[in-house]
This record gives sequence, structure tokens and C-alpha cells, in this order.
Amino acid sequence: MRLFLYVIFLILLSLLGSQSEQLQVVGPADPLVVVAGEDLILPCFTKSNTSVVDMRVEWFRLNVEDSLVHLYMDHEDRNENQALLYRERTSLFKEELQKGNASLKLSALRVSDEGKYKCLIEDKSQSDDITVNVIVEVQGSQPVIMMENYDNSGGIHLVCESRGWNPEPEILWLDEEGDTLPAEDTQIHRDTEGFSVKRSITVYDYSDSNRFYCRLRQIHHMMETEMIINNKVFDVWKWIVSVSVSSCLIAVGSIITAVICYKKELQKQKQKAEFLKKLFAVDVTLDPDSAHPELILSDDGKQVRCGDTKQNLTDTPQRFTYYPAVVGNQSFSSGRFYYEVQVRGKTHWILGVMRENINRKEWIIETSEWILDCGTV
Repeated sequence: MRLFLYVIFLILLSLLGSQSEQLQVVGPADPLVVVAGEDLILPCFTKSNTSVVDMRVEWFRLNVEDSLVHLYMDHEDRNENQALLYRERTSLFKEELQKGNASLKLSALRVSDEGKYKCLIEDKSQSDDITVNVIVEVQGSQPVIMMENYDNSGGIHLVCESRGWNPEPEILWLDEEGDTLPAEDTQIHRDTEGFSVKRSITVYDYSDSNRFYCRLRQIHHMMETEMIINNKVFDVWKWIVSVSVSSCLIAVGSIITAVICYKKELQKQKQKAEFLKKLFAVDVTLDPDSAHPELILSDDGKQVRCGDTKQNLTDTPQRFTYYPAVVGNQSFSSGRFYYEVQVRGKTHWILGVMRENINRKEWIIETSEWILDCGTV
């Protein structure tokens, strides 16, 4: 009788032991945020450090067609059907498999690698899996601050924008002490280059320096641009507004005074335009090293015209090869600038701005984002 009970006890212990060894896979609960270009390790372990040497380990992407990232089976990698995106970029830590470590190394991370990955471990009798979420962080362009307009309360409306981020960054306006300023809601747009963000603020004459900062930040990146507004800018605008408001208040009540108010408003706009012209005027000259061979520049760099044939010019890295264009010697990264262009003798012309890194050796497709003006004469 005792022997029978002992055998039952051993059987129960065996069953409990088999349940305790049930396969369970663990990994990170939070998303992995990694900078583009760096290597990434996607963690995946068996909870009890059970060896996976004799098991099947499969990594694959969720919600994509060509989903296989890496496959280990029968003691070797079996990546014949691996997605092209991951060829020669994945590996397991073979010496760690006996310790239950099925983590995957993914080299040279790209934005296209962003998404959810599943680690599946299975043997003949059981299996388990975990999902790892990957976010690829890309730093965008240096933020640009522009003075957009004024309001009747004496404030200046500033706009800060930047593009090419992933994921969308937090955008903040700060004063010279580093304190956050109240601003409008952030405008977010996504295109093939990533996320573009824009945020506006109305600032006032706070101090002698009037320094304002636009800061963009992610987990691993931070960029900011400074804007300094001279007190005289605020003073001139306050004077223009006060003259206009006073004139209009006196003129209310009759047709004659309404006409006067209208003329005052036109005068105000003229004064504002002249003021902005003096404040933001820049002297632009054309860069001969960038000119297309069919374009002929004047000696002072102030004029350009089309020639009948291509000139024999040195093919500099800055020179436009296919697109008949020329850029100025001056480049701008932030702020507002005023310059005038006279056009004559041409039936079609385009005036615009373009990024410094644009490919000048191929045809350029104009977009409304960089064309300032175009027309016929």
C-alpha cells in the first residue's frame, strides 16, 4: 500500500514538474526607440532560461506581406525566404540560444524598419510568442523662424517650422529664461520625407533683449533656433497702429471721414511695407558657379539672360546641369528677407527658393513649397 502511494506521489511530482517547465516567452513591454543608422537588438527570452537550441525561432513583421525577418530551425539559420529588406542585416546570438536568449540583432536601422515584430519560439509540443514595437527616430531640418505679421495689440506673430522628422517631434516656444511660452496648437503634416511641424506664437516687448527660442525635441534629438527682436521693431509698429486707430476712430460717423480713414489705412499699409523693406532688405548677387551653361551672367552678378548656345563652363558640383537655373550667393536659414526682381523680355519665369542639398544634376520638379512667384511678361 505504501509503495502504491509513493508511485502516485512520484507521478504527481512529474506532472507538476512538466507544468512548471511550460514554455513562456518574455520581452519588452514598451516600444524600442532607436536612431536611424544604429544597430538594434530586439529582446526575446524564455522565462525559465530554457534552451532553444533544439527549437524553432522565427522573427517576422506584423501587417506586411513579405514578413519573414529571420528563421532558425534544425540548428541553423534558414533564411531562403527572408524578406529582401533584411538580407545580410539580421543575426541571432548562437552562443546564447542554450540560455534561452532568442534576441535578434538588426543592423543599420532604417525608417522602413519601423513597425511591430513578433518573436515565435516553438518545439514539437508547445509554443509561445511576444511582440516588440520598434520606432525609428530621424532628426529633421534646423527649425526656421519667420515674422509673419503684427496684431493691433502690439504683438508680433512668429511662426516656427521644420520638416523631415520621424516620429513627429514636440515643438516648444521658450523665452530667454528657458520658460515655456503659451502658443497655438502644433500643425503636423506627413509626406514621403517624414513629419513636418509648424507652430505659431504672438510675442510682445518683454525686455531689452527680446530673445525667443523655438525648440524641437525627440527622445534622442533636440534642435532649437533663436530669434532676437529689437525694441525698435515693436516701437515702430506700435506707432503705426496708434496712428491708424486714432485716425479711424475720429473718422467714424460720416462718409467723408470714412474716406479719410480708408486713405489712412492705405497709408498705414504703405508705411508698413516701407518699414519691412528697410528692415529686411538684402543685397542678392548671383552665383556664377551654379549657373546653367545656357545662362549668361553680368560681371556684377546682378543680371542673367539666356544665351543661344551652351557655354563651355567647368562642371562644378554647384552647377545646374539640366535645369536652366541659377541661385544667389546668399543663403538663408531663418528670418524674413526682402529683395526685388525685375523681369523683361521673357514669356515665362520662375522665382523661388530651394534647399541646399537638392540634386542639381537632374531635372527639378517645381512645387508650391519653394516657388515664390511665376508668370508671363
